[in-house]
Amino acid sequence: MSDKKDHKDHGLEAAWIRELAGILEETGLTEIEIEKDNTRLRVSRQGGMAAYAAPAPVAAPAATTAAAPAPAAPAASHPGTVKSPMVGTAYLSPSPGADPFVREGTQVTEGQTLMIVEAMKTMNPIAAPRSGKVTKIIVSDAQPVEFDEPLLIIE
Repeated sequence: MSDKKDHKDHGLEAAWIRELAGILEETGLTEIEIEKDNTRLRVSRQGGMAAYAAPAPVAAPAATTAAAPAPAAPAASHPGTVKSPMVGTAYLSPSPGADPFVREGTQVTEGQTLMIVEAMKTMNPIAAPRSGKVTKIIVSDAQPVEFDEPLLIIE
C-alpha cells in the first residue's frame, strides 16, 4: 500500500516539475523554487535545458549560486533609475529588427515608452516616469529581468 502512495507522490512531483518548467520557459527565469508540506522543489535551467533538483527537507539550507550583478548596485540607488515593475524579458524595440524605443542620449517625455517587458506572453510597455535624457541603458535586448531590477537611467 505504501508503494501506491509513493507512486502517487512521484506523479505529484512530476506535475510540479512540468508546471515549474513551463513557468521557466514563459518568464525566461533560470531557476524557480517552491515549498509545500516540508518538501522543497527547485527546477533550474542549465545549459538551455530545465533540470530537476531533488526535493530537500525544509530545514536544509537552499544553495545560492547566482549573485546580484555588480553594475546594477550603483544604478539601483541613482534617483533617475527606472526599475522593472515585474519579472519578464526586456525588449528594447517594438519588434525584432526595428529601431529601439530609445537610445542613450535620447530626450524623453513623461509617459513615453522606453521599452517592453514581456511577462506571461503579455507585452507590457515601460513608460518614462519623468521627462529627461536617457543617460544609461542597463539591460540588453531580450534580457531576462527580475522585479525591481534597474532598466535604465533618466537624468
